[in-house]
Order: sequence, then structure tokens, then C-alpha cells
Amino acid sequence: MHPTEDLIPILKKLRLSGVLNSLDIRMRQATDDDLSHAEFLLRLLTDEVERRDGKQLDLRLRKAGFEHRKSLEDFDFTFNPKIPKAKVIDLATCSFIAKHENVCLVGPTGVGKSHIAQALGHRACVAGHHVLYTSAQNMFRALRAARGDGTHERRLLRYASVDLLIIDDLGLRPLTGDEPLDLYDIIRLRYERASTILTSNRDLAEWTPLFNDPLLASAAMDRLIHHVHLIEITGPSYRNPPRRPKPEAA
Repeated sequence: MHPTEDLIPILKKLRLSGVLNSLDIRMRQATDDDLSHAEFLLRLLTDEVERRDGKQLDLRLRKAGFEHRKSLEDFDFTFNPKIPKAKVIDLATCSFIAKHENVCLVGPTGVGKSHIAQALGHRACVAGHHVLYTSAQNMFRALRAARGDGTHERRLLRYASVDLLIIDDLGLRPLTGDEPLDLYDIIRLRYERASTILTSNRDLAEWTPLFNDPLLASAAMDRLIHHVHLIEITGPSYRNPPRRPKPEAA
């Protein structure tokens, strides 16, 4: 029996069967380049670490539930010079997550809030953080359904427990029923424990009336803005760029 065949059950037992993907090429490289045993083993195990890291990243990205795979590399900062590029790039280091700080992106429709929010979420996944993206409407719908089937606490814990929660398009419509209380609970449970990114077409001052209760609003907003990076974006919509004037006929 070939030695490689003897290795297979051992690698499987050690949960290192992925090593087989690069074993042949690394063995050939060791022979051709006269690698030491230590160097050969280092390269082989580095392949396995990179494979596992890639697999874990793919899993984090799938679990995040992004609407689109957005990145800062494909964001056109030149379209709107008013966007604070340096501040966005600084947030992309994800240091705000380690500090359990929040980010609020506010501005009219189409200026890039959702793109930036999801791009920051993608960077967080790459950095090893667990991320969950949801629109505000879908979050409230899920919590409303969870109240009906007795899984509300479990659903609330899901939103509360991830390293970074992204809530997109908050305030597109007034909050009704138990929605203000649900939003308060999520903010309260995450306060100084985890980071939240929220996007909204409303200015921050307009969020207070959403809660329909001054005391509830005060308690929620006080926690939310205690450690917050506020990015206000104005300017034209990416979806409907201004038309360039037609050149005059000669």
C-alpha cells in the first residue's frame, strides 16, 4: 500500500483530511526544491489553515444574510465628495466593534447608506466577527411572528447576540404595536456589549417620535448615541444620477 493511502484514515481521524488537497503538490515541491521536513510540514499545514479560514469566512458571510455582496472597493466615493471617506475607511478597520460602538448612517434615498453598511459588515466578517444584516421591516415582521409562535425570546436573543447587527432602513414607516418596545429591547440588550449599524432616511432628531413614548424613546436613544459614529450623507442619488447637459450643436 502506498504511504499516502495509509495517511488517509489517520488524517480523517485527526480531522485533517483537507491536507490531502495539497499533499501531492507539496510533496513534489519538497522534492524539487529540496525542502527540509520542517519547511514541508509548515507549508502543508499553512494550506490547511488557509482552507479552514476561507471556509469559516464563507460561513460567516452566508449567515450574515446580506442582500448584496458589497465592498468599499466597489463604492464610488468620487460620485459624492460630501461623503466622509476618511471616516468610512477608519470604520472599515472594525475597531468600533472591539469597542462596542454604534454607527448611524442617515440621509436621503440612494446616497449609498446601505452599500456602506453592508461593506462594513463584509469587512467585519473578514475580521472574524459574526454579523447579521436585516432590514428594519423584516426584523419587526420576524419578531411579530415570533410572538405568535412562542419563539420571541429566542428571536430577540439572535438579534442581541451577534458581534455586529445591521438594521437597514429604520423609520421608513411609523413603528406600530410592539415594534417600539422590540427596538428598545434590542438597543438595551446590545448596549456596551456589541455594535449596531443603523441606516435611515430620517435625521437622528426624527427617531425619537418613532417610539410613540417619550420615556421609551429617551431610554433607547440615550443608549444608542452614547457611543455612536454619526455619518450624515447628502447629495444626489446613485440610482438617478443628474443628467449631463447635451453638447451644443456646432
